Amino acid sequence: MTRPPFVISIQSQVVFGHVGNSAALFPMQAAGLEVAAIPTVVFSNTPNYPTLRGRALPPEFFSDLLQGARERGLPERADFILTGYIGSLDVAEMVADFVAKAKGANPRLRYICDPVMGDTGPGLYVPEAIAGVMRDRLLPMADIATPNPFELAWLTGQQIRTLDDLQAARAALSLAEAAHLIATGCVLDDTGPGQLETVLMGPEGLSRHPTERLPIALPGTGDLFAGLVVAGLGRELPLPRAIETAQALTARALRHAKALGAGEVVLSEPEFRRALLALGTGEAEPPRP
Repeated sequence: MTRPPFVISIQSQVVFGHVGNSAALFPMQAAGLEVAAIPTVVFSNTPNYPTLRGRALPPEFFSDLLQGARERGLPERADFILTGYIGSLDVAEMVADFVAKAKGANPRLRYICDPVMGDTGPGLYVPEAIAGVMRDRLLPMADIATPNPFELAWLTGQQIRTLDDLQAARAALSLAEAAHLIATGCVLDDTGPGQLETVLMGPEGLSRHPTERLPIALPGTGDLFAGLVVAGLGRELPLPRAIETAQALTARALRHAKALGAGEVVLSEPEFRRALLALGTGEAEPPRP
């Protein structure tokens, strides 16, 4: 029997709500992937509530978890590593060391870096030193990077208004030549009315993936999208189709959250779950938003 695709997912975790691993873990597992989830921070809830409890994992505790993952041979087994929000500089440096050693030990491993640093409106919500580790150490190792326009602008000093701006930003990043950049949530000068786009740039060229622009902004949206992209890749979808599947399923989750009056993404909508299970069988039709 063939083992399912295996993911090491290193990002935040919350007790209540869906951000970080608490958003990405379920979709990957429901699609039939095996996931080892390593938290970088543990918070009580998503940050849109009046109070927030918890903290970044102490460096020695986080280091111990990584050592346990190494002792179980997880880097050698993994097909993917996904990283997201990191809450302390020491942990950021340890994540970079872990990814570097894992890629050295496992040439087939694909590293997906979601540089969770900030967004339009709140601005940069990690210390600049952590954002610097993402820029200088994590992104150069990435096979796929998934920044939003704010993050891409911060990383490159390049405003993102046009397709040319995106291409200039791709060139300014320290990505490997064979890496793919997925610029998420783009509204460019020529984006269609009522739409936003995911723009994919890589060795094969550029493709644009428009979708309806929903009047919904909820914590965990980007984390869910990145997890869904990995789920699609794990089920052997071509990257453009994995992006479109992730867009459609993210939109379903957002619409369901709005219908419930929830303050964050919701993963319990029946069609959302059915689409993930179908993805795991390899017989999925492209989901509708």
